[in-house]
Amino acid sequence: MRINVYISSTGFCSRREADRFIEAGRVAVNGVKAVIGMDVAEGDKITVDGKPVKHDRPTVYIAFHKPAGIETTTEAKKKDNIISFIGHKERIFPIGRLDKDTTGLILLTNDGQIVNRILRAEHAHEKEYVVTVDVPIDEAFVRDMEAGVVIYNPVKHEKTTTLPCKVIPFDATTFRIILTQGLNLQIRRMCATLNRHVVSLTRIRVMNISLGSLPEGIWRNLSAAETSGLMKMLASTSSANDKK
Repeated sequence: MRINVYISSTGFCSRREADRFIEAGRVAVNGVKAVIGMDVAEGDKITVDGKPVKHDRPTVYIAFHKPAGIETTTEAKKKDNIISFIGHKERIFPIGRLDKDTTGLILLTNDGQIVNRILRAEHAHEKEYVVTVDVPIDEAFVRDMEAGVVIYNPVKHEKTTTLPCKVIPFDATTFRIILTQGLNLQIRRMCATLNRHVVSLTRIRVMNISLGSLPEGIWRNLSAAETSGLMKMLASTSSANDKK
């Protein structure tokens, strides 16, 4: 993050004023005089006139029911970006993403500490979806999906075999799927490999957080119990991986 952006995000002053402080030699990063345009990282100590500048704002964890057409991006220039749509008073960002046509649960926060811990594949955190396809599913489809499907990434020009997952049929064309990884357009590509086109795709759960009856286009704060449960799960998976 640019240093003037960081300083302004703490509420200390505007970006323009931050630049003036930097030009006047009043700002330091880890004890070294700052320069205009430099980047700062999490853990850096930023001071103005020798006094620490830091975030004292409350930590935010929210669940949002993303509608189709909303893009999971923090880029304000992008039309229908998720941040502008939500309009939260705090500076928040999404944990992971849902593609533009996918609906359902996405978590957002201003806590940068937990993002990678949720998203890292080796932590194997569950995400659950409801999928409807255009061609009836059968036992072979369920078996192949659960075992892992070879999908092609046209961006990287490479093939990947998805990790084993759980598939629970609802009816002839609808099923639930529980994944522990999050490849780009993974479910859509898995279904395409097995000659099905996804008609609708909704994420209904991330770890211990469920979409429930939250209306489309609406967000809510996580409850104390949800936040506590989330942190316990993150702590346990981090500890388990540290022992490997």
